[in-house]
Amino acid sequence: MRCLPPFLSLLALLAPPVFAQTGADQQLPPDAKPPVMVPLDDSLEPQVTIKKRDGNTIEEHRINGRLYKITVTPENGIPYTLIDQRGDGSFSTDTQGTPGLSVPMWVIGTF
Repeated sequence: MRCLPPFLSLLALLAPPVFAQTGADQQLPPDAKPPVMVPLDDSLEPQVTIKKRDGNTIEEHRINGRLYKITVTPENGIPYTLIDQRGDGSFSTDTQGTPGLSVPMWVIGTF
């Protein structure tokens, strides 16, 4: 308990310089341009094909030519998404027993 007052006074002395280093007030020089995000490879960008059948709109999402997601928007109804979870071509709307849960999954490498 005797250590608490010196600790709090040390914390009070060190806190203002730490909060001053946030960088929110730092500005770029006038000749500096902000960085631009450029994709490394165009094949990593998803390709979306939109088809219309019997009033339904079907969006097919592919990466490297491999179909991984289908989004169906009915003319009269709620849109739904079919996802290939394992990459074996079987699509499902349910994500591991939890409807509405979409876990981000990216292909890091294929062998």
